[in-house]
Amino acid sequence: MLKEWIVHKGCAEGIELARELGISPIIGQILWHRGIGSADAARAFLHPENEAFRDPFLMKDMEKAAQRILSAVHRGEKIVVYGDYDVDGMTSTALLMKNIHALGGDVSYYIPNRFTEGYGINLAALQQIAAEGCGLLVTVDCGISSVQPIQEIHGAMDIIVTDHHLPGRELPAALAVVNPHRADCSYPDKDLAGVGVAFKLVQAMQMIEKQRVWEDDMDIAALGTISDLVPLVGENRRIVRLGLARMSENPCWGVRALIMAAGLEGKKINTGMVGFQLGPRMNAAGRIETARRGVDLLLSEDAQEAECIAGELNALNAERRSLEQDILAEAEAMLVDFTQDTPAIIAAGEDWNAGVIGIVASRLVERYYRPSIVLTRQGDVYKGSCRSIAGLHMYKALEACRETLIKFGGHEMAAGLSVASAQLEEFRMAFSNYVRTHLMPADFIPKTQIEALVAPADWTLEMVEELELLEPYGMGNPRPIFGVRAIRPQSASAIGAEGKHLRMEIGTRENHVAALCWNAGELAEILTEEDSDLAYTPSINEWQGIRSVQCMAESVMPAEHERIFPDRALLKDLYRLLSSLRATNDQIAYSTLTLTRKFSQEMRHISRYTMECALHIFQELGLLSPLPEIGWQFIPPAGRLELMDAPTYRREQERKGDA
Repeated sequence: MLKEWIVHKGCAEGIELARELGISPIIGQILWHRGIGSADAARAFLHPENEAFRDPFLMKDMEKAAQRILSAVHRGEKIVVYGDYDVDGMTSTALLMKNIHALGGDVSYYIPNRFTEGYGINLAALQQIAAEGCGLLVTVDCGISSVQPIQEIHGAMDIIVTDHHLPGRELPAALAVVNPHRADCSYPDKDLAGVGVAFKLVQAMQMIEKQRVWEDDMDIAALGTISDLVPLVGENRRIVRLGLARMSENPCWGVRALIMAAGLEGKKINTGMVGFQLGPRMNAAGRIETARRGVDLLLSEDAQEAECIAGELNALNAERRSLEQDILAEAEAMLVDFTQDTPAIIAAGEDWNAGVIGIVASRLVERYYRPSIVLTRQGDVYKGSCRSIAGLHMYKALEACRETLIKFGGHEMAAGLSVASAQLEEFRMAFSNYVRTHLMPADFIPKTQIEALVAPADWTLEMVEELELLEPYGMGNPRPIFGVRAIRPQSASAIGAEGKHLRMEIGTRENHVAALCWNAGELAEILTEEDSDLAYTPSINEWQGIRSVQCMAESVMPAEHERIFPDRALLKDLYRLLSSLRATNDQIAYSTLTLTRKFSQEMRHISRYTMECALHIFQELGLLSPLPEIGWQFIPPAGRLELMDAPTYRREQERKGDA
C-alpha cells in the first residue's frame, strides 16, 4: 500500500535544544517535533525514571476510594475486584488483588466471560457477588458506562468504579468514581491505562498505610499499559520505563514464565516484545477461553505453576492465530465490492469467535486503510469490535449512530458495540455516511511520519545508540522513522523460510549497510531495476562479536518519478498483454511483479506502482479476478467498458481536474 510521507523539516530550535542538552542535533530535532521545547521537559522525557510520580490524591474521588478499601481491609469485609478480560483488565485485577491481599484484606476477583456476559458490568454478576456476602466491589478497567446495573444493585453493597474509558452523559451512582477523564477531575495525566488508574489507587493506599513498596509491581503495570496502546508519555512513560527494567532484571513469577514461553529469556525486554509477544499470549486467555488464567498467572507465587499456566497460554495463542486467519479470510471474501469509494468496512459473520474479531478489524485497517468494524452474531444481536484510522474519532462516530445501537463504548481509535440484527443495515448506512462526511479522500491515504531524510550509510554506532534515549516507544511516542529517496540497492535477495523476507545492500560499494524488510521477499526480483523510496529505522546488528549499523525497512515504495498513474494508452497496452497471455494459457494466473516485468520487457518500462494501479482499475471493471497468494486471472469482457466506471480511474481524473 502506497503511503504518503510527511517529512519533518529541520529547525534552529531543535538544534539549539540539542546543544543545550549535549545530544546529537537529530535527537534535538525529534524532541522538538514531538512538542518538547524546553531543556527541562526534554530531560524529563529522556530520563522518566528520575521523575517523581504525581500525587494520586489529585484524582477525583481517590481519597474516598482508598479510605473505603482500607476500612474494608481493617474490618475484614469481603472485597471483590471486578475486572475486564483483556490484558489491561487482567493486569489491573492482579495488581489490585496483590496489594489488597498484602495489606491483609479478604479479597477475590471476578472477570466476566467474554462469550456469555460480554464487556463491562452486568446485573446478574452483581447480584451473585452481593449474594455471596461481598461488602465492597471495586471495578478496574470497566464500569464507567455501567450506569443502569450499578443503579439497580444500589444498597446491596458498596461499589467503587475505577476506569479510564470515556464517561457517557451520566456517571454511575457508585460510592466513588475514579477516572481521570471525568469532566470534574483535574488530574493532569488523562491517558492512563486501566492498570495505570489501579496503580494510582495502590499508591494512594500505600501512602496512607505506609506499608508495601509499589515498585514491586511495575512489571505488571507496564505489561497492561503497553498492551492497551495508550500514549507512552507522562506517567505512562515512567511506568513503562521502570516496568521494562523490572521485566528484564527481576520480574514476578508470572511475567518471568511468560517471557520464557515467548523465547525471550535473557534478553532486554522492550515495548515491541511486550506488544507483539507477551501481550498476545495474555490476551489469548480471554479471547479463547477465560481471562482467569491470565490473572492466575500474574498472581502465582510458584515457578512451576506459573510455567504450566504460561504453557497453556502459549497453546491458546497458537489457536487464536489460526482462528484469526480463518475469520480474516472470510471477512475479506465479503469485500468483493470494495473500491476507492468505500468509506468504511463492516463485516458481519454468523459464528465468528468474539474474542478474535478485534484483531481481525485491526488487520483489515492495515490492509485497506479504512475504519473497520467486525461483528459476530449472538442470537438476535451482533456484537463487534471497531478500529479507526487517523482523522476519525471512533467513539464520536458511534455516538452519532447511537439511535441504531444497543450499546457502545471505547476510545478514539478502538471501540466495541452491540447492534440488533434487525438494525444492522441501518447502522451500516449511518456509520458509512458519517465516515463519508467527516473524512476527505486524502484521509484514506496512510501517512508515514519521516523524522528526517538521512542516507542509511550516514549513521554511526554512536548515533544509533543515542536514539535509545527516546525509548520506550509506543502510542504517542512512535519509533522514529527516517527516509531516503530514489535509491537503487546494490543487491537485493529473498531470505528466510521460502524466501519470505528481503535483504538489500544500500549505499555505495565502499560505504554500504544492510537493510532488512520483513514479508517483502517477492520484491527482490525487481528492486534493482527501479528506483525506490525507503522508510527505515536504524539499528545495531551484533554477529560474532562485531557490531554494525543495519536498517530495518518500514516500507519500500517506488520513487516519486516511478509513481506514474496509468493513462488510457498504457491501459490499452496492458489489455493487449493480458489478452495474449490468456490466449497462450487461460488457466495461468500471474502475480503483479511478474506482469510488471513482462510489460517492461515486451512494451516499455513500467513501475510496480503503475502496474498495481492499472490492475486495480481492471479489477474494478471486472476484467481481473484475484486469486489469493497466486495472482490475477484475466476475464474477457462481455461488452464495451468505460474507464470512468472504475472508481480508481475516475477519482484520478477528478483530482487532475481540480488541480
